[in-house]
Amino acid sequence: MSYWLFKSEPSTWSWKDHEKKGTEHWDGVRNYQANNNMKKMKIGDLGFFYHSVNEKKIIGIVEVVKEHYPDHTDKSGRFGMVDLKAVSRVKKPVTLSEIKDNPRLSDMVLVKNSRLSVQPVSDSEWAEVCRMAEEI
Repeated sequence: MSYWLFKSEPSTWSWKDHEKKGTEHWDGVRNYQANNNMKKMKIGDLGFFYHSVNEKKIIGIVEVVKEHYPDHTDKSGRFGMVDLKAVSRVKKPVTLSEIKDNPRLSDMVLVKNSRLSVQPVSDSEWAEVCRMAEEI
């Protein structure tokens, strides 16, 4: 199993929207690195749902339920999407500043390349953020 982080502007698509829908495709990605990350995803992989812009915090956990396939919103045909199921809201949201202040997370992609919308999370980073979110 692999772990990921999905960033979304809450005014566009929030955790509350995703919870309400249950399962939804993650479309609209137009960055090649983010798209390549989605190509690596397998059914059962887990990810953090991150509210970007003003909130800057991990708010929920999602599961990949459909692997990479063509994005219906991309007229060029170059980009794809995956389907994500809302698993749970984290008990304690974890802010970007808390992540940056944690030396165990200093190599996390979110710290080094915070603009990337879909990014990998290592096993140790996943465990540490889950600990911070009171999920374990």
